[in-house]
Amino acid sequence: QVQLVESGGGLVQPGGSLRLSCAASGRIFSMSAVAWRRQAPGSQRELVAAIIGGTKTTYADSVKGRFTISKDNAKNTWYLQMNNLTPDDTAVYYCDIRLGSVWYRLSTTTWGQGTQVTVSS
Repeated sequence: QVQLVESGGGLVQPGGSLRLSCAASGRIFSMSAVAWRRQAPGSQRELVAAIIGGTKTTYADSVKGRFTISKDNAKNTWYLQMNNLTPDDTAVYYCDIRLGSVWYRLSTTTWGQGTQVTVSS
């Protein structure tokens, strides 16, 4: 079993910042990548950012230059620093982990609550 617990969401004004955290536990010894995904109301889930192989980062075009993904290997925790937030960033944010070649959350039908980020004045 794998447990992923997101935290750090909230309500923020446009231009503000938030830092999301994801704590992983359980059978994660084959972890090869971590990611953040989000789902806005009425939209499909999208990849926001990922760290592949421990060093390579990738970002959605919409967040490049504003969001930064990082990881604390010792704590099995990864983060998403979100700056200069806009209303378009409003969504439920989920973290994900790739075990071997399989993304855990993508391979399941239940994603849990995630953490809500609302950007509004």
